[in-house]
Amino acid sequence: MTDGCSLHVNSGGDNLRVNENNVEVLYEGDASFDGSAGSFHRSTNNWGLSSTGDFLDDYIQTNRYVESLQGTNLTSLYTTARLCPLSLTYISYCLENGDYIVNLHFAEIQYTNDSTYLNLGRRIFDIYIQGQCVKRDFNIEDEVGIRRPVVLPFNASVINNTLEIRFYWAGKGTTRLPKRGRYGPLISAISINPYSKKCAIGGKTKKTNKIAYAGFALVGLCLLFIISAVLWWKRCSEDRKRNDKDFEGLEFKTTSFSFKQLKTATCNFNATSKIGEGGFGPVFKGTLRDGTIIAVKQLSSRSRQGNREFLNEIGMISCLQHPNLVKLHGCCMEGDQLLLVYEYLENNSLANVLFDSNQSRLLLDWPTRFKICVGIARGLAFLHEESRLKIVHRDIKATNVLLDKDLNPKISDFGLARLHEDENTHVSTRVAGTIGYMAPEYALWGHLSDKADVYSFGVVALEIVSGKNNNRFIPNNDSVCLLDWACRLQNNKHYEEIFDERLESKINREEAEIMVKVALMCTNGSPSMRPSMSEVVSMLEGRTCISDIEPEVSHYFEDLRFKSMGGGHPTQSSLETQYSATIQSESCLSPSDHSEIVSGEPRSY
Repeated sequence: MTDGCSLHVNSGGDNLRVNENNVEVLYEGDASFDGSAGSFHRSTNNWGLSSTGDFLDDYIQTNRYVESLQGTNLTSLYTTARLCPLSLTYISYCLENGDYIVNLHFAEIQYTNDSTYLNLGRRIFDIYIQGQCVKRDFNIEDEVGIRRPVVLPFNASVINNTLEIRFYWAGKGTTRLPKRGRYGPLISAISINPYSKKCAIGGKTKKTNKIAYAGFALVGLCLLFIISAVLWWKRCSEDRKRNDKDFEGLEFKTTSFSFKQLKTATCNFNATSKIGEGGFGPVFKGTLRDGTIIAVKQLSSRSRQGNREFLNEIGMISCLQHPNLVKLHGCCMEGDQLLLVYEYLENNSLANVLFDSNQSRLLLDWPTRFKICVGIARGLAFLHEESRLKIVHRDIKATNVLLDKDLNPKISDFGLARLHEDENTHVSTRVAGTIGYMAPEYALWGHLSDKADVYSFGVVALEIVSGKNNNRFIPNNDSVCLLDWACRLQNNKHYEEIFDERLESKINREEAEIMVKVALMCTNGSPSMRPSMSEVVSMLEGRTCISDIEPEVSHYFEDLRFKSMGGGHPTQSSLETQYSATIQSESCLSPSDHSEIVSGEPRSY
């Protein structure tokens, strides 16, 4: 029924009461409407429907809806459906103006999945809301299968008190099953509710003085909080306007999920579904209704990244498709819930497999390590040189490289990524990344270019060949980290000391030495001396020869890479403190700015 701010229709059936979130909602049936072509049937509650087309095999005029076959286990809402040969339109013409959530309920109850001829039927149609096509070539069977319910949520705005929902057969699918004309759009139910809580679900509002007084009391008690929230929101809005200029002119080509969908997929974000934790927030494994396994990254209220990085990641990765970049299925921006939905990668992060032997049962052999290194290089070469948008990732590290079931690498976490313009020198006022992986010219002075990613790749390549974490590994000599140790070993060209002892004699020494030489070239103190990522790929694949690397002995070089991390064998905590002090003094950042400079511990997934 409708009361000016909601609409609930049981398409093809009679009036039906449904319990939704402990509230009884009346779905008004439209079974009494004959659905004759070109006519408009009006309900007594300010809504109606019209249809076009003819059921060619119907020689007796009957109601234009179908009923489910016997034996179905669907709930009552899905046992009937309204069927139309060509175009079916529902109109609510007395809704209050505002923003609404439109839930369209579907279930394929006419075709079958058995051995009869009815299993050959294919129903394909388009969905329009307010004249805009919101779903093209929709097939209920492809979405969830036969005789299984599915709910598609859509956003809609009402500006002239009228909401129109139209289903249109566009000439696709089968046309003679089970009879001519019965191949068009099919809808089980429609539910429309406002985002505002002013109107109760199902149209039931309580107008007692007691509730009114309670409402005024709550308003009075919350007045100070509301004023504070408005001021805070205004400040955040101004910050977003300043910091989201990278998104001007971009369209986010990604699917929008409802929070209810993701909550169901992850079993209410159960702790047993949790597969990782990062600076952004927790990551959960989930399964959609169609069986697709996903990874859901949820923004934490304590996140160091926040809304800007959330939008940044959507804007960047939704425009990119490459075998070595993680695939973004979609996102959810509902209320205060911000979530990203990715493809699920079975083997978690490279760091988890490479460093954490307690959690991972995998021991990466040499061919797999070499394949992973080349895959990361190809992904970065795509970002820097091959994609339409030239992008600097800014946070390349082992924890941001995920591995699929075949141990193919995929670069993830684009929350800190930035567009790179070749003709401009990019000086960043907000340095962001992870200590031990940031290029010196970027960490100290904020000079950002694609060579910053090249430097980070060099560190990761050393980690892959050695099996050691750059920040956590403390050599026996006076070196401060893995990279420092490797630079000292290149003086005597004793590269084999870097090789992971777990590989023993099974390592390809020639390929391993090439990887170390390429890594040291990538971590050169001067950005101009570092190769491009396409050159790195060429060297790793053997298409370009690598000459012996001459060791750099400049004190300036040593200061750039290791001075902020020097002083004996520092702990991880002292490294962060020293690195933080160096960045603040050289970059002239305020303490509040520095709170966003580094993401501390490595993140899984």
